[in-house]
Amino acid sequence: MTTSRNFWPILGAVASIALACASGARAQGVDIDADDIGGTVASENGAEAGVWVIAETDDFETRYAKIVVSDDEGRYVIPDLPDADYQVWVRGYGLADSEKVAGNPGDTLDLTAIVAPSAEVAAQVYPAAAWYAMMHLPEESEVANLPGGMNEYLSVMKNQTCVGCHQIGQLATRTIPEAFSDIESSQERWIRRVQSGQAARQMITPLAQRLNGVPFKYLADWTDRVAAGETPSYIPERPQGIERNVVATVRDWADPKSYLHDLSSTDRRDPTVNAYGRIYGAPELSTDNFPVLDPVTNTDTTFLAPVMDPETPTSNDDPIGQPSPYWGDERIWDSRANAHNPMLDQDGRVWYTARVRGPDNPDFCREGSEHPSAQLFPTTRAGRHVSVYDQETGEYTFVDTCYSTHHLQFAEDAYNTLWTSGGGDVVGWLNTKQFLETGDYVSSQGWAPAILDTNGNGRRDDWVEPGEPMNPELDTRIPARFYAVMPNSADGSIWGSWSFAFPGRLVRLDPGPNPPETTLAEVYNVPLPGFASRGADIDRNGVVWVSLGSGHLGEFDRSKCEGPLNGPTATGDHCPEGWTFHRFPGPGFPELPEFSIESSYYTWVDQRNASGLGANTPIATGNLFDGVHALVDGEFVTIRIPYPMGFYTKGFEGRIDDPDAGWKGRGLWVPSGDRTPWLMEGGQGSRPLVVHFQVRPDPLAK
Repeated sequence: MTTSRNFWPILGAVASIALACASGARAQGVDIDADDIGGTVASENGAEAGVWVIAETDDFETRYAKIVVSDDEGRYVIPDLPDADYQVWVRGYGLADSEKVAGNPGDTLDLTAIVAPSAEVAAQVYPAAAWYAMMHLPEESEVANLPGGMNEYLSVMKNQTCVGCHQIGQLATRTIPEAFSDIESSQERWIRRVQSGQAARQMITPLAQRLNGVPFKYLADWTDRVAAGETPSYIPERPQGIERNVVATVRDWADPKSYLHDLSSTDRRDPTVNAYGRIYGAPELSTDNFPVLDPVTNTDTTFLAPVMDPETPTSNDDPIGQPSPYWGDERIWDSRANAHNPMLDQDGRVWYTARVRGPDNPDFCREGSEHPSAQLFPTTRAGRHVSVYDQETGEYTFVDTCYSTHHLQFAEDAYNTLWTSGGGDVVGWLNTKQFLETGDYVSSQGWAPAILDTNGNGRRDDWVEPGEPMNPELDTRIPARFYAVMPNSADGSIWGSWSFAFPGRLVRLDPGPNPPETTLAEVYNVPLPGFASRGADIDRNGVVWVSLGSGHLGEFDRSKCEGPLNGPTATGDHCPEGWTFHRFPGPGFPELPEFSIESSYYTWVDQRNASGLGANTPIATGNLFDGVHALVDGEFVTIRIPYPMGFYTKGFEGRIDDPDAGWKGRGLWVPSGDRTPWLMEGGQGSRPLVVHFQVRPDPLAK
């Protein structure tokens, strides 16, 4: 088994012995409508509870599959299927895939599940976490050169770098491509592998340089043991409780050479905006053909995003490190816009953090400008900016910002202020009300550095620069380093998660009555056992929730801080009591079982109960579990996609299509975000996915 295409025929061969019938005799107690398919699932062991039943069709322009989970008695109902010819089958932990049975809406299908004949067959449908947890960790002496030791090593291998782009542990990553089979050493195979394609530098640098090549030894040992037939010791539990109430609808969009970083379907402040409307994606470095999905017609389209300056750099200029085992010497990515994150506003416009020009800033950003923000803190470069797309007219408008952008969020204020992350030394914002009225992006924008009130007088003064000794008469500047950005509706502050510097931290920005003149910052370091902060969000009580590479969902409540929040001691380590850590589900590494293997990339808070799991529910990406983890009443509910395997997301949101329609009017829209969609089940030619997760009151609701 060397590629993602080799295993599935094995399952098919095993499953060919399956039997299924289309009879209502065994489906007593399953009530279906004319647009449902329902029945029972049973194996030689009797009723099969907690297994997935998948109905898929190729009758539409997009992939279409709807997936449900069987109840305690093995019963299932796949509701609200559009008219089409479907193949219906069963996948579950402890099973081999069942035979696919033809069906149509209104049919009752009783399905025969196949008990896996061996541990090896059963393990093929385990989540990536089970396989990744087989990897050994280095000796302490091998990572002694790192300031954070083993924890810093883990942060790089998990959500900060490796699992920041890929789902490590899926079939394609736990095996070596056949193209490298002539390389004798397994370590050399891995070194060659991470030099492939246009992202070679991003892959090889942290492994070979920051971690001194140590990971190659353990990656090689891992894939050697997998090739020799070793299987995970972790046996995942089938979906339980609320997890059995999930209905997942899977579609695809974009093209097989592109990938999606994120999507938007509504205004986070009012998730009824754009009800039943189109979904908009951001394809980052891969293409300027921005994808659009219509979930009502099951069609996908694109629009070509332009740039202001035709000399804007393109990712197609990025050199190939070594030929890809999938695409050879072809440069498959070609993007000038480099759109990272979209967000709809109150009127359904789509705002993007997107590049509109080259990196050198215009004069109004620089020293000598009369712009208030430039007078305080001039800037010379910005790598990504802002754009806005009017989905009614198709007009795409540029917003040339003096600060770089990454993520974006609207504040709940009279100006519909758009706050952005990614500015490095500064945090930037755009008064979108003013911009839409005037078209003047110069006067509509602002930015500010992060200044700690270390002299403790309650106002912003002159400051010392980062790394300089503290001066009791002055304040202290820190790099803002916002990765996520989070307007706090409770008090008007703006929060950001600081990533890529160990051990990670949160930064709070108080704009004050006259930003940037009145803007002050606070910083809160992540204490042990947590580390490696990545994406984060905030609830309506002002509590911040952050994905941590330590295998935790971090919770920070500033109201619990006991000491002063400004002054010379308020420099990051002054509020450990504000932190609570929630261990993610799943196993740990063999040498570190207490920390979950999970490498969550981002956390989103469902402030307004768009998911049906409750208002203010924090939901983290389950990057090694094919879905997302929702913290409900202090316990994690894992909502996952079993097909196609390898589902990995970086960002998502919830939309309420009809607040009066119960569970059918609510749901999460979750895109796949792995940079290499050809590593999913299905292999080369697979397109990025969009999944609609809905939670019904019970497994048979329709």
